[in-house]
Amino acid sequence: MALEVVVLAAGQGKRMRSRLPKVLHDLAGRPLLAHVLASVRALRPERLHVVVGVGRERVKAAFAAEPDIVWVDQAQQLGTGHAVQQAMNGVSMDARVLVLFGDVPLVPPETLRRCVEAADGGIALVTADMPDPTGLGRIVRDAEGRVRAIVEERDADANVRAIREINSGIMTLPAGLLARFLSRLSCDNAQGELYLTDVIALAVADGVNVSTVDVPFAEEVAGINDRVQLAALERFHQRRVADALMRAGVTLRDPARLDVRGELTAGEDCIIDVDVVFEGTVRLGHGVCIGAGAVIKDAVLADDVVVHPHTIIDGARVAERGEIGPFARMRPGTQLAADVKVGNFVETKKTKLGAGTKANHFAYLGDTTTGEHCNIGAGTIVCNYDGVDKHPTFLGDRVFVGSNATLVAPVAVGDDGYVAAGSTVTAKVDAGDLAVGRARQRNISGWTPPSRRGKTS
Repeated sequence: MALEVVVLAAGQGKRMRSRLPKVLHDLAGRPLLAHVLASVRALRPERLHVVVGVGRERVKAAFAAEPDIVWVDQAQQLGTGHAVQQAMNGVSMDARVLVLFGDVPLVPPETLRRCVEAADGGIALVTADMPDPTGLGRIVRDAEGRVRAIVEERDADANVRAIREINSGIMTLPAGLLARFLSRLSCDNAQGELYLTDVIALAVADGVNVSTVDVPFAEEVAGINDRVQLAALERFHQRRVADALMRAGVTLRDPARLDVRGELTAGEDCIIDVDVVFEGTVRLGHGVCIGAGAVIKDAVLADDVVVHPHTIIDGARVAERGEIGPFARMRPGTQLAADVKVGNFVETKKTKLGAGTKANHFAYLGDTTTGEHCNIGAGTIVCNYDGVDKHPTFLGDRVFVGSNATLVAPVAVGDDGYVAAGSTVTAKVDAGDLAVGRARQRNISGWTPPSRRGKTS
């Protein structure tokens, strides 16, 4: 039986106190809805329906590059049952339907798979025992432990509110059954809405089997209604990422002070200090050491690279034994060959530094390509932008650029060329030549300092 998925993402999320639709709030660098879609796609559904309402255009725009989504508009917010009704016109009646929420970001694919398999002609629910079930629908069972109903908290009496087993909002059932029960829903409840959860009581009354699938951690099926809950799930997720890294051979100086906002893979014997942030897709080789406060985004660092504290690496590739920082900034397009050293307060952009090259302090290198074993002196600036276009700079092997030099692109310095400290270079420097581009020094004797002018003894 084909599987179709319905994701409910139409809610306003008033308790978030935000102009941003709730499902677009970030967890680990991705919108909540993106986490849900990644999990359901692992099941390879026949169709993926996403029901949107408040902020629908912003939600659709955020996922415009994902053509497998069938967007369903819920013009009026009349409850979860009403939301699923809007999607049913596009669902095959021969399919099995998995329904879940766009603000439950950490549900793993395996839990969803178990829920689909457990349905088997009836209904399967994912439930969890919550230490504090406040605000959530409760699973009501009979004396034999069979599910009889789901009761929303607003409609529950004291006995039902004491139940700790909650409904996650995730269920699977045949499309034909779902359509039949949806047509019988009533809005006779405290909120005056059509509850999807009322499907369970209707199914029980019709003798349809209702089974449950539990989860080992309640956080896996926890929904997000406010920023406190969002922060709690963020830390739960980050701790799981940290634990996986440590089990794979990574040393974390403090597992509670790591943020992975994307995908991070790391080799053995890496050391990551506190308050490091990884964004996008990052690959670390073996023995990489990253200092405190570094931010690394969409980068590849090869074996034994050292990143000193408070360095930003964005879109860069660093070969073996590279050393970067502290307080350096690698911008997109940076490629550092083996044994390159880029020191404090050095910025690079679309720059390739050859093996063994060093830029130890206070330099800007934009659109620059160097050969091997060059030295870039402190205060060196590559003037690559003329106000309209960017221009390249090329340095050969073993080029020495003295401190406080200015290289005005386009310009090139040949192998073994030298640039004297304080020089402004505007023309090609041939191999082995010394470029001196500075004003001649004059020493003026007998001059009068400004503080003494106009004074008499």
